[in-house]
Amino acid sequence: MSLTLPWLDADPAAPFPPPENALSEPAGLLAAGGDLSPTRLLNAYRHGIFPWFSEGQPLLWWCPDPRMVFRSDGVHLSTRFNRQLRDSRWTARADTSFDAVIAACAHTPRAGQRGTWITDSMQSAYGELHRIGHAHSVEIFEDDRLVGGIYGVAIGRMFFGESMFSGKPGGSKAALAALARGLHAWGWPLIDAQVDSPHLRRLGAESWPRQRFLQSVRQLTDIADVPGAWSDRFGTVSMAVLAA
Repeated sequence: MSLTLPWLDADPAAPFPPPENALSEPAGLLAAGGDLSPTRLLNAYRHGIFPWFSEGQPLLWWCPDPRMVFRSDGVHLSTRFNRQLRDSRWTARADTSFDAVIAACAHTPRAGQRGTWITDSMQSAYGELHRIGHAHSVEIFEDDRLVGGIYGVAIGRMFFGESMFSGKPGGSKAALAALARGLHAWGWPLIDAQVDSPHLRRLGAESWPRQRFLQSVRQLTDIADVPGAWSDRFGTVSMAVLAA
């Protein structure tokens, strides 16, 4: 890896290698090193690049081909799950519990996965992006209990999904659906879902060639949309009404 993988300059504003230079094995690995400063992270996302590494590894940057994407009007919930939501007391909010959502994403056990890639340094970095208005969470509550959530990065009118969790069955699906509803209403057409999985496909994710994805990212991140908290803009959404 050290012979073929570019290492990033110490300057957080330094450019990334062209995404087309990403390795085919491991699929999408583009570069290593650098830091998780807001400048570097926002530069990465503007170019369709994201960090993904485990504790003890160097910081690794990825831009896979193909890329998984949700259309904000294309998230699919099963008829059975919609019936459950219609009978639930669940509500969705945004940016009221960001730290709790990212911590839950880091620590909720996942089938077939040991440990977490959401390290303490990642939580701190995205917490800083949240404080400057570029990272957001959508949270699902049952009364006052957090039962699901999703978080990611917003630039212009492009949302880059990072992770989601379920504290009760279906909590992550409800959070994704609520996020998509809000984005669609605001005229934000896409949610980056990064890498393929059967679960994402069942929820409506599409596989796009990297170049198509990057072209959309360039266009959407160039559209002016003022960073800031989404709590008032998003409001409180009844999941029973959303599923009706």
